[in-house]
Amino acid sequence: MSLDELETQLRPVFLAALAGDAAAYRLFLDTISVRLRGYLRQMLARTGRSEASEVEDVLQETLLALHLSQHTYDPASPVTAWAHAIARYKLVDHLRRTGRHAGNLPLDDKTHQLAGPNDSAALEARLDLERALAALPERTRLLIDRVKLQGTTVAEAARATGMTETAAKVAIHRGLQAMARFLSRRGERPG
Repeated sequence: MSLDELETQLRPVFLAALAGDAAAYRLFLDTISVRLRGYLRQMLARTGRSEASEVEDVLQETLLALHLSQHTYDPASPVTAWAHAIARYKLVDHLRRTGRHAGNLPLDDKTHQLAGPNDSAALEARLDLERALAALPERTRLLIDRVKLQGTTVAEAARATGMTETAAKVAIHRGLQAMARFLSRRGERPG
């Protein structure tokens, strides 16, 4: 499917999802996941990494960022460019965290096309997400990072932070709610 066809298919689905249609949101995530997985696999391979689990890790981080950054989407912009820009930022963050220099990440014409001419919304979304995480208590931030971004189980994250599994679940739930409130307030501010 060409990028234009994908955009034509996804744009109305994502707009319906933003309006509260849960089925449309699931369809959007399923469809964009396939595209982003291929993009991330290709980009990681270009940096000498080919682990499928690494692709999935970055994909999950990207999907979480997409979810938390929905309010930053400009309906006048292509949804595919917005999603790919966030995926690229998550990939760069991942490479930095794992000791690879992101400057070695190759950029080709297709990547520039996917990222769109103006990535300021994606950059703002990334910064908002980082601020929302930073506003949380350290233990809650660690739990969310381990469970939602790294994919560990709640039980493992709870043990690592010295909490019971039930307390960890509550902390994660409350932390995600706090992040959503933080991001909602950011979205209400005049630009």
